[in-house]
Amino acid sequence: MLRLSPRVARIAPFYAMEVVKQAAALQAAGRDIVQMSIGEPDFTAIPAVVEALERTAREGRTQYTEAVGIAPLREAIAGFYQTRFGVGVDPSRIIVTAGASGALLLACAALIDTGAQVLMPDPTYPANRHIVTAAGGEPVLVPAGPADRFQLAAEHVRRHWTPRTAGVVVASPSNPTGTSIAPTALAELAEEVRRRQGFVIVDEIYLGLSYEGDRRSALALGDDLVIVNSFSKYFHMTGWRLGWLVVPPQLVSAFEKLAQNLVICPSTLAQHAAVACFDRESLEIFEARREAFRQRRDYLLPEFERLGLRVPVKPDGAFYIYSDVSAHAPDSASFATRLLHEAGVCVVPGLDFGAADTGSYVRFSYATDLARLQEAVARMSKLLGTAT
Repeated sequence: MLRLSPRVARIAPFYAMEVVKQAAALQAAGRDIVQMSIGEPDFTAIPAVVEALERTAREGRTQYTEAVGIAPLREAIAGFYQTRFGVGVDPSRIIVTAGASGALLLACAALIDTGAQVLMPDPTYPANRHIVTAAGGEPVLVPAGPADRFQLAAEHVRRHWTPRTAGVVVASPSNPTGTSIAPTALAELAEEVRRRQGFVIVDEIYLGLSYEGDRRSALALGDDLVIVNSFSKYFHMTGWRLGWLVVPPQLVSAFEKLAQNLVICPSTLAQHAAVACFDRESLEIFEARREAFRQRRDYLLPEFERLGLRVPVKPDGAFYIYSDVSAHAPDSASFATRLLHEAGVCVVPGLDFGAADTGSYVRFSYATDLARLQEAVARMSKLLGTAT
């Protein structure tokens, strides 16, 4: 029998997928299930992107591209940073990748030595820490509660940095909490890491879906940060598997070498299609969809308060609400199971996202249309005894 690498045992199952399997079985048996579990927009690729894909295929432009991505797409992404976030970036620093996961894999391969520790907030998106593990590193989850907006802070770096620590990975806005790091707090965190000659990786895949104040990219904090982004969330292209990195100028050649050897290139068809995302008309559609997500959030938050589903930190981005359900159940897993089987509403218990009080929290996704969310609230009201 073949022997697996020990690192496989250090990667936990993705429990959200198990919940989804249960929901699928109930649906197959005829139950109507409202999905508030998966972090996938109900919106899909816009017509201009689909048309660009079809045109590229008809023209036969399907060969390998440069490992770092086609120039028109890298230039369009750089232009987006300038017009949307007010920060300039040389297109040569942009590495197009096979999704945000591919971007983080590349970054970890470039920056993490075997056994190096990487600080991350607890709670955090599970794949991020597992990618660190797969790269030979050791994720160190630092408890970050409501007082920290569930985010890593400079004080955490000061307290938890050791001789084995190589850097930090943060996400703003975050999955599972939908909370962002204030620009001043992120700047302070980055400075603490710089003093220790470590790296800062900032996952900004939900930055386009920010609802409060100015949307600011961490790029504005200096060209030594590594930025991860994706076409999956704001641009609604999940299955297209396309993302990008912005890397420090002096590391471009190293990242290119790794990309050449590990992935050859991202999907050629997806790259050519994605250029259409940055047309003015396309961006207007994405902004209208962002507003639809905001309206869903603003509908749910007061309803959750009425239901006794405490939300200790208002989410200001993404499409998640991280709710304390301890008033209704001894643990989040039993709450999620009851909600699924008795009310037909599928959510994700906090178990996936770390160990720091995650037994009390559930992640609700509002990446589904408002009418279905209203149905979910009605069902939860009935189950929790708050129906009016």
